[in-house]
Amino acid sequence: MSDIIHLLPDSVANQIAAGEVIQRPASVIKELVENAIDAGAQNIHVLVTDAGRTCIQVIDDGKGMSGTDARLSFERHATSKIRTASDLFALTTMGFRGEALASIAAVAQVELKTRQEGEELGTLITIAGSKVETQEAVSCSKGSNFSIKNLFFNIPARRKFLKSNATELSNILTEFERIALVHPEVAFTLHSNDSELFNLPVSSLRQRIVAIFGKKLNQQLLSVDVDTTMIKVSGFVAKPETARKKGAHQYFFVNSRYMRHPYFHKAITDAYEHLIPTGEQVSYFIYFEVDPANIDVNIHPTKTEIKFENEQAIWQILSAAVKEALGKFNAVPSIDFDTEGMPDIPAFDQTRPIEPPKVHIDSGFNPFKTSGGGGSYSRPKVEWEGLYNGLEREQATHLPSLSDEDSGDSDYFEEEQTPATIPVADNLYGNNQVIEKGSQHLQYKGRYILTSVKSGLMLIDQHRAHIRVLFDQYITQVKQRQGISQGLLFPEILQLPPSEAAVLQEIQEDLAAIGFDLSDLGGGSYAINGIPSGIEGLNSVELVRNMVYTAIEKGKDVREEVQNMLALTLARAAAIVYGQVLSDEEMSRLVDNLFACPMPNYTPDGQIVLSTIKEEEIERLFR
Repeated sequence: MSDIIHLLPDSVANQIAAGEVIQRPASVIKELVENAIDAGAQNIHVLVTDAGRTCIQVIDDGKGMSGTDARLSFERHATSKIRTASDLFALTTMGFRGEALASIAAVAQVELKTRQEGEELGTLITIAGSKVETQEAVSCSKGSNFSIKNLFFNIPARRKFLKSNATELSNILTEFERIALVHPEVAFTLHSNDSELFNLPVSSLRQRIVAIFGKKLNQQLLSVDVDTTMIKVSGFVAKPETARKKGAHQYFFVNSRYMRHPYFHKAITDAYEHLIPTGEQVSYFIYFEVDPANIDVNIHPTKTEIKFENEQAIWQILSAAVKEALGKFNAVPSIDFDTEGMPDIPAFDQTRPIEPPKVHIDSGFNPFKTSGGGGSYSRPKVEWEGLYNGLEREQATHLPSLSDEDSGDSDYFEEEQTPATIPVADNLYGNNQVIEKGSQHLQYKGRYILTSVKSGLMLIDQHRAHIRVLFDQYITQVKQRQGISQGLLFPEILQLPPSEAAVLQEIQEDLAAIGFDLSDLGGGSYAINGIPSGIEGLNSVELVRNMVYTAIEKGKDVREEVQNMLALTLARAAAIVYGQVLSDEEMSRLVDNLFACPMPNYTPDGQIVLSTIKEEEIERLFR
């Protein structure tokens, strides 16, 4: 029987390695910019065309390479960073495995111009699909100039699965921000289709953070600085009052390398316990400096997961450092006694004689005084009825009622100035054979609606039920592009960093279908001129911002998924809240609209809306 195991050709092996290292255009930029930093570059310029599909160019003024080094750098596992296995535990550079350039050359057309300082001529190398096409001397600037064209040109399946240009550009900006945040001593620029998105000069760390995420963040940051024999922790955390449900900027860096670490993230969230509402997040930028021998950065191809030797001890140091920062800057609320109206306590005067307090007695008061000579005690008459004047219970709630005649208008429930609208069903009980006709509804603890059904007692979660109703309304508007926009008297201004602005551009068309009227003011600023009719009173800036954050988290690119996400986000924001008191008519209207939905049992994200207690179970309780 013939042998069946054989060695893969280098071109195939490089493509397999590229599948781990080069996942999208952002991966190319990450590897090339990190190599430029390792080369000692002080100025790095990144230029992308069509979000990196057509061309990616990275230009640096580092030390460059000789002709031999330039040719050898495209071979697998060719590196200047390590020589022995022990060097893996003393790494001080960003890259070290020598797979980046080989992986890029395996899936793209690469052109490299590089020259060392002191050399008259540099080297030009062109490679396509791991095959060297040309290598010649050329006149060029000091440093390296990489041009990556037609990424995944020889792997159509990989190229087909790239997302839209807006999504890929957002990923590029995210990787660029991670590198720029940890190297404020290096100047960066980034251009997309000849449009400048970033121009970051050399600056301090705080200035670099503000330059990337906006000046507003400058007033929100608290310094963290702790130096121990095990680790040095520095950076910034945000004030508790800046907490938000989505979109917090959260970054960990260790030895100038970005990392994800859920365990250390828990240390920071524990420090904010009882300072921020449950489920909300705060921004932080934490930088670790630790002995390279105590960490392992070689456990993940993208080097974003790092193993620490003393994680538990570092957890305690980090938690203490954050708590110290919060306490030092009075971010932790102090006990504040209300002294208004309290009497002043005079200071003790030793020269004055001590006198006992004088007690004033009403000698004419006799609680046992009788009236009428009958020997019985008579209580003085108190007009108790006057205390109840004006306290008659009002029948109707302060909320406006819902009626068929008002079905075209929006009625609101208010809680903390958050309005919500219950749409009106076209047919009452038309498709509803479950609710008994004429049955009364009861609200329980401002959360559940209890109603009688043929099989027993039904409990309906009022908040989830309204989400279900509103979602069907909004998704219909989006798909039919029938969203009605309500103009704002004074437009709201939304400011986004470039990475989030790219996502907003991707979903802007669907936002317009719902009823949002946005205009681009340039520089990441957008004017909100109109919002969907029926959600007046909501914070339109935060609502659009949350939709952008949700799109980033979900990573959806398919239009239908984006539409569902937008409709669900809007429904959650506009739905009635727990604790909101509803009138009988409002409860009936909500129940009718719920059962007019195609899927009344569950919310769009799969949460249970209603539950039924069987009649047999109720009867069993009274046996």
